[in-house]
Amino acid sequence: MPHVAKIIEIIGSSEKGWEDATQVAIDEARKTIHGITGVEVVDMTAKVDPDTNRIKLYRVCVKIAFGIEHP
Repeated sequence: MPHVAKIIEIIGSSEKGWEDATQVAIDEARKTIHGITGVEVVDMTAKVDPDTNRIKLYRVCVKIAFGIEHP
């Protein structure tokens, strides 16, 4: 039987870092998607506090792959 995967693209954010932002995206996707098999970080961006010049919000755009379930 052939294996088929679907890929969706979502954005996660965190005040802790890019790794945590990625996990946030995966955790949110898990609420409605079963069988996640992989994640690809497509883009990483951050919001900077203009007063302190410190990163205050990390964002990642990720592609999440999961298998298609057949009855």
